[in-house]
Amino acid sequence: MSNKIVSIIIVAAGTKDYLKSCLDSIRGQDYPDKEIIVIDNSLSRNFGQEFRQSYPEIKLYPSQENLSYCQALNKGIEACKGDFILCLNDDVVLSRDYIEKTLKAFDIDEKIGMASGKILRSDGKTIDSAGLSLNIWRTATEKGYGATDIGQFEKPGFIFGVTGAVALYRRQMLEEIKIDGEYFDRDFRFFYEDLDIAWRAENRGWKGYYIPGTVAYHVRGGTARKDKGINKKYARRYLNQELLFDLTKNRYLVIIKNETLLNFLLHLPFILLYDTFSWGYILFFKPGLIKRFAEKQIPVASAFRKRRLLKNG
Repeated sequence: MSNKIVSIIIVAAGTKDYLKSCLDSIRGQDYPDKEIIVIDNSLSRNFGQEFRQSYPEIKLYPSQENLSYCQALNKGIEACKGDFILCLNDDVVLSRDYIEKTLKAFDIDEKIGMASGKILRSDGKTIDSAGLSLNIWRTATEKGYGATDIGQFEKPGFIFGVTGAVALYRRQMLEEIKIDGEYFDRDFRFFYEDLDIAWRAENRGWKGYYIPGTVAYHVRGGTARKDKGINKKYARRYLNQELLFDLTKNRYLVIIKNETLLNFLLHLPFILLYDTFSWGYILFFKPGLIKRFAEKQIPVASAFRKRRLLKNG
Protein backbone atom coordinates (compact mmCIF):
# COMPACT_ATOMS: atom_id res chain seq x y z
CA MET A 1 0.00 0.00 0.00
CA SER A 2 2.97 2.34 0.41
CA ASN A 3 2.77 3.51 -3.21
CA LYS A 4 -0.93 4.30 -3.08
CA ILE A 5 -1.98 7.92 -2.67
CA VAL A 6 -4.42 8.72 0.11
CA SER A 7 -6.44 11.87 -0.42
CA ILE A 8 -7.61 13.43 2.84
CA ILE A 9 -10.66 15.64 2.47
CA ILE A 10 -11.62 17.93 5.34
CA VAL A 11 -14.73 20.08 5.35
CA ALA A 12 -14.00 23.13 7.50
CA ALA A 13 -16.84 25.33 8.71
CA GLY A 14 -14.51 27.71 10.50
CA THR A 15 -16.91 28.06 13.43
CA LYS A 16 -14.55 26.67 16.06
CA ASP A 17 -10.82 26.22 16.39
CA TYR A 18 -10.59 22.53 15.46
CA LEU A 19 -8.87 22.55 12.07
CA LYS A 20 -5.36 23.30 13.32
CA SER A 21 -5.27 20.21 15.56
CA CYS A 22 -6.69 18.11 12.73
CA LEU A 23 -4.05 19.30 10.25
CA ASP A 24 -1.24 18.87 12.77
CA SER A 25 -2.24 15.24 13.26
CA ILE A 26 -2.27 14.68 9.48
CA ARG A 27 1.09 16.36 9.07
CA GLY A 28 2.50 13.96 11.66
CA GLN A 29 1.27 10.78 9.93
CA ASP A 30 3.80 8.00 9.27
CA TYR A 31 2.26 7.39 5.84
CA PRO A 32 4.03 9.61 3.26
CA ASP A 33 1.91 9.34 0.08
CA LYS A 34 -0.95 11.67 0.81
CA GLU A 35 -2.59 14.86 -0.36
CA ILE A 36 -4.60 17.14 1.88
CA ILE A 37 -7.66 18.93 0.56
CA VAL A 38 -9.56 21.43 2.70
CA ILE A 39 -12.97 22.58 1.56
CA ASP A 40 -13.23 25.98 3.20
CA ASN A 41 -16.91 26.41 3.98
CA SER A 42 -16.37 29.36 6.32
CA LEU A 43 -17.14 32.05 3.70
CA SER A 44 -14.29 34.04 5.29
CA ARG A 45 -11.27 35.22 3.29
CA ASN A 46 -9.13 35.56 6.42
CA PHE A 47 -9.78 31.96 7.46
CA GLY A 48 -8.32 30.54 4.26
CA GLN A 49 -5.36 32.90 4.14
CA GLU A 50 -4.30 31.94 7.66
CA PHE A 51 -4.19 28.24 6.89
CA ARG A 52 -2.47 28.72 3.52
CA GLN A 53 0.41 30.39 5.31
CA SER A 54 0.67 27.92 8.17
CA TYR A 55 0.09 24.77 6.08
CA PRO A 56 1.45 25.39 2.57
CA GLU A 57 1.11 21.69 1.70
CA ILE A 58 -2.70 21.75 1.75
CA LYS A 59 -4.92 22.35 -1.26
CA LEU A 60 -7.52 24.84 -0.13
CA TYR A 61 -10.80 25.22 -2.00
CA PRO A 62 -12.85 28.17 -0.76
CA SER A 63 -16.61 27.98 -1.22
CA GLN A 64 -18.54 30.89 -2.65
CA GLU A 65 -21.69 29.64 -0.95
CA ASN A 66 -22.44 27.67 2.19
CA LEU A 67 -22.24 24.10 0.88
CA SER A 68 -23.84 21.17 2.63
CA TYR A 69 -21.52 18.49 3.98
CA CYS A 70 -22.38 16.16 1.10
CA GLN A 71 -21.78 18.86 -1.53
CA ALA A 72 -18.45 19.79 0.04
CA LEU A 73 -17.25 16.17 0.11
CA ASN A 74 -18.24 15.70 -3.52
CA LYS A 75 -16.26 18.79 -4.43
CA GLY A 76 -13.21 17.38 -2.66
CA ILE A 77 -13.48 13.92 -4.21
CA GLU A 78 -13.81 15.40 -7.69
CA ALA A 79 -10.64 17.42 -7.13
CA CYS A 80 -8.51 14.69 -5.55
CA LYS A 81 -6.28 12.08 -7.17
CA GLY A 82 -6.05 9.44 -4.45
CA ASP A 83 -6.57 5.70 -4.77
CA PHE A 84 -8.05 5.88 -1.28
CA ILE A 85 -10.05 8.76 0.16
CA LEU A 86 -10.23 9.70 3.83
CA CYS A 87 -13.20 11.95 4.58
CA LEU A 88 -12.69 13.82 7.86
CA ASN A 89 -14.65 16.16 10.02
CA ASP A 90 -12.45 19.05 11.10
CA ASP A 91 -13.04 18.10 14.76
CA VAL A 92 -11.03 14.87 14.36
CA VAL A 93 -7.44 14.16 15.42
CA LEU A 94 -5.62 11.08 14.08
CA SER A 95 -3.07 8.97 15.93
CA ARG A 96 0.29 8.95 14.17
CA ASP A 97 -0.16 5.53 12.55
CA TYR A 98 -3.86 5.86 11.71
CA ILE A 99 -3.61 5.99 7.92
CA GLU A 100 -0.84 3.42 7.60
CA LYS A 101 -2.55 0.82 9.79
CA THR A 102 -6.11 1.36 8.58
CA LEU A 103 -5.00 1.00 4.95
CA LYS A 104 -3.92 -2.58 5.70
CA ALA A 105 -7.59 -3.56 5.85
CA PHE A 106 -7.83 -3.23 2.08
CA ASP A 107 -5.19 -5.95 1.60
CA ILE A 108 -7.42 -8.50 3.34
CA ASP A 109 -10.06 -8.67 0.60
CA GLU A 110 -10.35 -6.85 -2.72
CA LYS A 111 -14.05 -6.25 -2.01
CA ILE A 112 -13.35 -4.25 1.14
CA GLY A 113 -14.34 -0.75 0.12
CA MET A 114 -14.26 1.09 3.46
CA ALA A 115 -12.28 0.79 6.66
CA SER A 116 -12.04 2.34 10.11
CA GLY A 117 -9.87 2.20 13.18
CA LYS A 118 -11.25 2.68 16.67
CA ILE A 119 -12.79 6.13 17.08
CA LEU A 120 -12.68 7.56 20.59
CA ARG A 121 -14.04 10.82 21.96
CA SER A 122 -11.59 13.59 22.71
CA ASP A 123 -11.32 12.40 26.33
CA GLY A 124 -9.43 9.34 25.05
CA LYS A 125 -11.54 6.83 27.00
CA THR A 126 -15.09 7.01 25.60
CA ILE A 127 -15.91 5.11 22.42
CA ASP A 128 -17.38 7.17 19.62
CA SER A 129 -17.53 4.40 17.02
CA ALA A 130 -16.18 0.90 16.48
CA GLY A 131 -17.94 0.64 13.14
CA LEU A 132 -21.36 1.41 11.73
CA SER A 133 -24.24 -1.08 11.73
CA LEU A 134 -27.79 -1.08 10.38
CA ASN A 135 -30.26 -1.77 13.17
CA ILE A 136 -33.81 -3.12 13.26
CA TRP A 137 -35.22 0.43 13.35
CA ARG A 138 -33.45 1.01 10.00
CA THR A 139 -31.22 3.68 11.41
CA ALA A 140 -27.47 3.68 11.90
CA THR A 141 -25.89 2.46 15.12
CA GLU A 142 -22.32 3.36 16.05
CA LYS A 143 -20.94 0.28 17.78
CA GLY A 144 -19.86 1.06 21.33
CA TYR A 145 -21.28 4.58 21.13
CA GLY A 146 -20.80 6.37 24.46
CA ALA A 147 -19.34 3.35 26.28
CA THR A 148 -16.09 3.46 28.23
CA ASP A 149 -13.29 1.77 26.31
CA ILE A 150 -12.21 -1.25 28.37
CA GLY A 151 -10.91 -3.30 25.45
CA GLN A 152 -14.27 -4.76 24.42
CA PHE A 153 -13.72 -3.86 20.74
CA GLU A 154 -10.21 -5.20 20.17
CA LYS A 155 -11.13 -7.84 17.60
CA PRO A 156 -10.79 -6.86 13.92
CA GLY A 157 -13.49 -7.92 11.52
CA PHE A 158 -16.09 -7.06 8.93
CA ILE A 159 -18.56 -4.24 9.61
CA PHE A 160 -21.51 -2.80 7.73
CA GLY A 161 -19.97 0.65 7.32
CA VAL A 162 -17.81 3.39 8.78
CA THR A 163 -18.74 6.56 10.62
CA GLY A 164 -18.82 9.66 8.45
CA ALA A 165 -16.54 11.58 10.80
CA VAL A 166 -13.53 9.39 9.91
CA ALA A 167 -14.35 7.45 6.74
CA LEU A 168 -11.63 5.79 4.65
CA TYR A 169 -12.94 4.62 1.28
CA ARG A 170 -11.53 2.78 -1.70
CA ARG A 171 -11.99 5.09 -4.65
CA GLN A 172 -13.00 2.21 -6.92
CA MET A 173 -16.00 1.58 -4.67
CA LEU A 174 -17.05 5.22 -4.65
CA GLU A 175 -16.87 5.38 -8.43
CA GLU A 176 -18.98 2.24 -8.75
CA ILE A 177 -21.79 3.36 -6.45
CA LYS A 178 -22.10 7.02 -7.43
CA ILE A 179 -25.40 8.26 -8.85
CA ASP A 180 -25.94 11.22 -11.18
CA GLY A 181 -22.21 11.90 -10.92
CA GLU A 182 -22.49 12.27 -7.12
CA TYR A 183 -20.67 10.19 -4.55
CA PHE A 184 -22.60 11.60 -1.59
CA ASP A 185 -26.27 12.35 -2.22
CA ARG A 186 -26.76 16.12 -2.11
CA ASP A 187 -30.43 15.61 -1.18
CA PHE A 188 -29.22 14.44 2.23
CA ARG A 189 -27.21 17.60 2.97
CA PHE A 190 -26.22 16.48 6.49
CA PHE A 191 -26.67 13.19 8.39
CA TYR A 192 -27.19 9.60 7.19
CA GLU A 193 -24.77 10.16 4.31
CA ASP A 194 -22.43 7.55 5.80
CA LEU A 195 -25.23 4.97 6.15
CA ASP A 196 -26.35 5.68 2.58
CA ILE A 197 -22.83 5.07 1.24
CA ALA A 198 -22.48 1.87 3.29
CA TRP A 199 -25.90 0.55 2.27
CA ARG A 200 -25.36 1.31 -1.41
CA ALA A 201 -21.98 -0.39 -1.22
CA GLU A 202 -23.36 -3.44 0.59
CA ASN A 203 -26.02 -3.86 -2.09
CA ARG A 204 -23.21 -3.95 -4.68
CA GLY A 205 -21.20 -6.57 -2.81
CA TRP A 206 -18.69 -4.28 -1.10
CA LYS A 207 -17.65 -4.73 2.54
CA GLY A 208 -16.42 -2.68 5.46
CA TYR A 209 -13.62 -3.64 7.86
CA TYR A 210 -12.68 -2.59 11.37
CA ILE A 211 -9.04 -2.30 12.49
CA PRO A 212 -8.88 -1.71 16.28
CA GLY A 213 -5.09 -1.35 16.47
CA THR A 214 -5.13 2.37 15.68
CA VAL A 215 -7.19 5.27 17.02
CA ALA A 216 -8.72 8.57 15.95
CA TYR A 217 -10.25 11.09 18.34
CA HIS A 218 -13.53 12.85 17.56
CA VAL A 219 -15.37 15.70 19.25
CA ARG A 220 -18.90 14.35 18.74
CA GLY A 221 -21.08 17.18 17.47
CA GLY A 222 -18.22 19.66 17.57
CA THR A 223 -19.26 21.47 14.40
CA ALA A 224 -22.98 20.73 14.39
CA ARG A 225 -24.21 21.28 17.94
CA LYS A 226 -24.28 23.98 20.52
CA ASP A 227 -21.48 23.77 23.09
CA LYS A 228 -23.69 22.19 25.74
CA GLY A 229 -24.46 19.30 23.39
CA ILE A 230 -20.87 18.34 22.51
CA ASN A 231 -20.13 14.65 23.14
CA LYS A 232 -23.65 14.12 24.50
CA LYS A 233 -26.08 11.36 23.54
CA TYR A 234 -29.39 12.01 21.77
CA ALA A 235 -28.17 14.39 19.10
CA ARG A 236 -31.65 15.64 18.23
CA ARG A 237 -31.85 17.51 21.54
CA TYR A 238 -28.97 19.80 20.56
CA LEU A 239 -29.53 20.40 16.84
CA ASN A 240 -31.03 23.51 15.34
CA GLN A 241 -34.28 23.11 13.44
CA GLU A 242 -32.66 22.88 10.00
CA LEU A 243 -30.29 20.08 11.01
CA LEU A 244 -33.06 18.23 12.85
CA PHE A 245 -35.10 18.45 9.66
CA ASP A 246 -32.26 16.77 7.75
CA LEU A 247 -31.80 14.12 10.43
CA THR A 248 -35.50 13.23 10.32
CA LYS A 249 -36.08 13.27 6.56
CA ASN A 250 -32.89 11.45 5.63
CA ARG A 251 -33.89 8.29 7.45
CA TYR A 252 -36.81 8.00 5.05
CA LEU A 253 -34.66 8.78 2.03
CA VAL A 254 -32.04 6.18 2.91
CA ILE A 255 -34.72 3.50 3.36
CA ILE A 256 -36.42 4.38 0.07
CA LYS A 257 -33.14 4.23 -1.84
CA ASN A 258 -31.66 1.08 -0.39
CA GLU A 259 -34.09 -1.22 1.41
CA THR A 260 -35.56 -4.30 -0.28
CA LEU A 261 -39.32 -4.68 -0.20
CA LEU A 262 -39.08 -7.91 1.79
CA ASN A 263 -36.81 -6.40 4.44
CA PHE A 264 -39.01 -3.33 4.62
CA LEU A 265 -42.06 -5.46 5.39
CA LEU A 266 -40.13 -7.55 7.93
CA HIS A 267 -38.92 -4.42 9.74
CA LEU A 268 -42.11 -2.37 9.35
CA PRO A 269 -43.29 -2.88 12.97
CA PHE A 270 -39.94 -1.60 14.26
CA ILE A 271 -39.94 1.29 11.78
CA LEU A 272 -43.42 2.36 12.92
CA LEU A 273 -42.47 2.04 16.59
CA TYR A 274 -39.39 4.21 16.03
CA ASP A 275 -41.53 6.76 14.18
CA THR A 276 -44.02 6.87 17.04
CA PHE A 277 -41.30 7.93 19.49
CA SER A 278 -39.54 10.18 16.97
CA TRP A 279 -42.63 12.15 16.01
CA GLY A 280 -43.86 12.15 19.58
CA TYR A 281 -40.64 13.90 20.59
CA ILE A 282 -41.06 16.40 17.74
CA LEU A 283 -44.70 17.08 18.65
CA PHE A 284 -43.93 17.84 22.30
CA PHE A 285 -40.47 19.41 22.12
CA LYS A 286 -39.92 20.64 18.54
CA PRO A 287 -43.40 21.44 17.16
CA GLY A 288 -42.01 24.03 14.76
CA LEU A 289 -40.47 21.19 12.77
CA ILE A 290 -43.93 19.98 11.75
CA LYS A 291 -44.53 23.29 9.99
CA ARG A 292 -41.16 22.96 8.25
CA PHE A 293 -42.13 19.52 6.92
CA ALA A 294 -45.41 20.97 5.66
CA GLU A 295 -43.69 23.88 3.91
CA LYS A 296 -40.57 22.25 2.47
CA GLN A 297 -40.55 19.83 -0.43
CA ILE A 298 -39.11 16.43 0.55
CA PRO A 299 -37.19 14.84 -2.36
CA VAL A 300 -39.12 11.57 -2.21
CA ALA A 301 -39.52 11.31 -5.99
CA SER A 302 -35.79 11.86 -6.38
CA ALA A 303 -35.09 9.05 -3.89
CA PHE A 304 -37.32 6.62 -5.79
CA ARG A 305 -35.64 7.59 -9.08
CA LYS A 306 -32.23 6.94 -7.56
CA ARG A 307 -33.48 3.63 -6.22
CA ARG A 308 -34.35 2.59 -9.78
CA LEU A 309 -30.94 3.71 -11.03
CA LEU A 310 -29.20 1.73 -8.30
CA LYS A 311 -31.27 -1.36 -9.01
CA ASN A 312 -30.59 -1.16 -12.76
CA GLY A 313 -26.95 -0.15 -12.40
